Amino acid sequence: MMEQRNRVVQVGSFGDPETLEVVDGPLPNAGRGEVRVRVLASSLNYTEVLIRRHLYPQTMRLRPPFVMGYDVVGAIDQLGESVRDFQIGDRVADMTVVGSNAEYRTLRANDLTRVPLGVDAAEAAALILSWTTAYQLLHRAAKVRRGQRVLVHGAAGAVGQALLVLGRLAGLELWGTVRGEHMALVRNLGAAPIDYQHEDFTRILPGGFDVIVDGVGEDGYRRSYAALKPGGLLCAIGFSASVQAQRRMLPVMMEIARLYLWRLLPGGRRARFYSVNAMRARHPSWFKEDLEQLFGLLASGAIRPRIAERISFEEVADAHRRLEAGGLEGKLVLCPDLSSRRSQRAV
Repeated sequence: MMEQRNRVVQVGSFGDPETLEVVDGPLPNAGRGEVRVRVLASSLNYTEVLIRRHLYPQTMRLRPPFVMGYDVVGAIDQLGESVRDFQIGDRVADMTVVGSNAEYRTLRANDLTRVPLGVDAAEAAALILSWTTAYQLLHRAAKVRRGQRVLVHGAAGAVGQALLVLGRLAGLELWGTVRGEHMALVRNLGAAPIDYQHEDFTRILPGGFDVIVDGVGEDGYRRSYAALKPGGLLCAIGFSASVQAQRRMLPVMMEIARLYLWRLLPGGRRARFYSVNAMRARHPSWFKEDLEQLFGLLASGAIRPRIAERISFEEVADAHRRLEAGGLEGKLVLCPDLSSRRSQRAV
């Protein structure tokens, strides 16, 4: 009898998408307090471009080869010793940072969130990083109030879209910076679009914004900070401008550290860097509560993340190229079963 293997996407070395490899490895077994899941969906995120290029603070100590995959929705197919709260067949989700671009993987039972019946696995996976980040930015970090004025940079991206949808549900006044071709999308999501290539966002609202979410980091976040009202809050969540410019990590980290010095300046403006992993480490119960809330909104039809395409293992490297190029209006989601069906058709 042939031994069952586990297909995974791993980083062979740090660098371009060509460093990604699809390989067969041993099938993992659930240890004490763990479950093994058959992966149904694992979304691809811009954050994984940073991981692959060795620019992501949380994974700086990792060395190739290691398996990619920031989040996972799967069906439990093996229970480890002492696991009591789950059964074979239960659908669950987790944010793993790495390791989930695979056919099978093990997960700690205490970290799992149940996925409601009837919810599409790819749509559920699309919520785990991007939408939980957006939800926590609004309700945990900024503690927004109805009627506040919020600016979202990169509003056509996954986190940006989530911020606009959830911000509208929270009763906020919303603006979003995008390229010209994405202005209709932002407008349809209930926000006022700003074409950053032709408009100066610092002049849009003379009184300043209550909250600005900036995942771009152009000019070291200075212009975003300047566009706040007195007492306003800048939430930095990324530095895609530095990634595109291929800057080194040290100067980027110095810019992030400077955010916390700005609170000493007159005017009462505040700035902070938000990390979903850091907040989860400090408040693990919040992550579960917030993801359960989002799954409930998905199950009820109140929200629905955009899926650009469901892809197979063979398409992951090209998906990373598309992530780096930008312009996507939805998530790319790895669905291992899709790979199996394509292989069967090819036989």
